[in-house]
Amino acid sequence: MNIKAGTKLSDAIHNNYLLLPILNRFGIQLGFGDITVEQICEKQEVNLKFFLEIVNSFLDKNYFPEAELQNFPLKLIVDYIKRSHVFYLDFKMPQIEQMINNLYELAPSENKKSFQLIRNFFAEYKKDLFNHIEKEEKEVHPYILKIDQAYYSNTITGDIVELVNKESISKYADDHDNVEDKLYDLKNLIIKYLPPIPDYTLSNAILFELFRLERDLNDHSRIEEKVLVPKMQAIEKQILESNEY
Repeated sequence: MNIKAGTKLSDAIHNNYLLLPILNRFGIQLGFGDITVEQICEKQEVNLKFFLEIVNSFLDKNYFPEAELQNFPLKLIVDYIKRSHVFYLDFKMPQIEQMINNLYELAPSENKKSFQLIRNFFAEYKKDLFNHIEKEEKEVHPYILKIDQAYYSNTITGDIVELVNKESISKYADDHDNVEDKLYDLKNLIIKYLPPIPDYTLSNAILFELFRLERDLNDHSRIEEKVLVPKMQAIEKQILESNEY
């Protein structure tokens, strides 16, 4: 289903409920009745074109309008990424962690060590994800917004040029690989080596949430790697070429 301005938002959710956390990142809560995407975006003061590109690229992996997304302001893209971080840190990771703790409590005593291994592995993954997000929030995003503001206000100083030379966005372009690999390893550990327990529905639910998280993170990474980084690289290139001495 391709979502358009005139699509009823309720129809979009019925078609794919995985859109719910994406909607929340735009400040859209349930209870919106039968209004269309255009109407809810106007009500919430959300950029309609940006919203449509984000949700449609999430729904269809073959649809990813890199050029169109790169036309949107960096501040808009960074704000969406930050809202995604809030979802991971404040909701999704605590939810999965609680489920894994419950799984450990249900495990037979003879298999506790195996289930503790899963808890430890998740704790390491959580730490890596938190560190990755913290680096983006404290180092990468402030750099992007500072360069973006200077570029579009035409206030390129020597300090800005020096900053671009020192902190190029290319330094951060490949930071996702380790985090994504660890999530795959965690899923693999549960699928292949989890000892049987009386209530298998909990282990299935954990795996389901990990797959949902992986899909969301992959979509998140795609926006950063194919939209945010190339757009920033183009700005850095123009700054350096315009200020050669």
